[in-house]
Amino acid sequence: MTKKRSKQKNLEDLIPDEELRTRVKDQLYNGNSVLGEGSVFTEMLQSMVNAALEGEMDAHLKEKEGEGQQAKDQPSNRRNGHTQKQVRSSGGALNISTPRDRNGTHEPQIVEKWDRELSTGMDDIILSLYARGQSVEDVRYQLQELYGIEVSKGTISAVTDRMWSEILDWQKRPLSPCYVIVYLDAIHFKVREEGKTISKAIYSCYGIDVDGQRDILSMHLSASEGARQWGLILDDLKQRGVESVLFFCVDGLSGFKEVIEEVFPEAIVQRCIVHMIRSSTRFVNHKDRKAVCSDLRKIYTSATREQASMQMEEFGKKWDTKYQEVRKKWEENWDDLMHMMDYGEHIRRMIYTTNPVEALHRIMRKTTKAKGAWSNDKALIKQLYLSLRHNRKSWDKKAYKWVEVQRELKEQFGYRYEKYLE
Repeated sequence: MTKKRSKQKNLEDLIPDEELRTRVKDQLYNGNSVLGEGSVFTEMLQSMVNAALEGEMDAHLKEKEGEGQQAKDQPSNRRNGHTQKQVRSSGGALNISTPRDRNGTHEPQIVEKWDRELSTGMDDIILSLYARGQSVEDVRYQLQELYGIEVSKGTISAVTDRMWSEILDWQKRPLSPCYVIVYLDAIHFKVREEGKTISKAIYSCYGIDVDGQRDILSMHLSASEGARQWGLILDDLKQRGVESVLFFCVDGLSGFKEVIEEVFPEAIVQRCIVHMIRSSTRFVNHKDRKAVCSDLRKIYTSATREQASMQMEEFGKKWDTKYQEVRKKWEENWDDLMHMMDYGEHIRRMIYTTNPVEALHRIMRKTTKAKGAWSNDKALIKQLYLSLRHNRKSWDKKAYKWVEVQRELKEQFGYRYEKYLE
């Protein structure tokens, strides 16, 4: 059966008033904005708001009259003039006239007494622009250009500041008792402090729970990256309810493994293979790098530890005359690099690199790449939090091939893993 198409409405149906319709046409044909100061739609919105305010007063007076709650010595309630004020809206500034009642019992709802902004989604627009890496001044300019609205820097800052309590609650929220893996990494940003621009580290903890769901567990700012600070952050995870972590994947920061094992002694700390490749080949000649990396790949894609050791020997025979330091660096960290060899291919793929948390950092960097330095710590954290919230679909998702991973987890960890499944 063919679906019947609805009749297309014309401009006469949408705007019955001929004079108003003519003004809309003129503004559209002349290329003028239909929103903003002096525009037709802003005038319509202003009329609608004022009419709604009058309707609120009518309903209030009828309600009180129907309740019969007037005191004998008090005259019946009635209108008592208007209060004039200007409010901001997504359609521009509106001049509104709020009716008053004689007894002062009416509380307007559409635009409350002390409101200076009509709730038309303006806060959401400001937060959305800010989440895309716009500065306060950039947001102000965009609102003026797109909507014809003048909004002060103070108002924009106030809107973003309202997110601070949400951020604090998010940083303190309870966590799941068990995570299969937690990826730990830091990213650095410039912040102004006491007249100087300094580099500070954002510590990111990105985990996968027992059901395969990814989540950002923690995001904290500190002066620099160090094992001691990571220890405090891991303690915080424990205080928020984390009892067990099966795997951690980390870079080669000095003391990192020891700090993790102090807080989560049963956890397996896997050294990130990708970080090791980067650091060990830093001084390899450009013309040799592809071949060196190809031979290193034979090591970490081996089926067993024994095969990996054999490939390491072959690597040494081929490259020691030019790049002996590469082999030495791998052998110095051999045990931490080879933990993944004890597990099936799906767990290996999940634990061998910190790339998942680095992908999270790419979202942050993409949002903030045009920014020189932040005015303070709070401004940086607000923008990063909003950018991550705005890009939630990129990181809040199920782990790859989770059914296969879970099968291997049950085989390897048994009750230690299964007791946390619902």
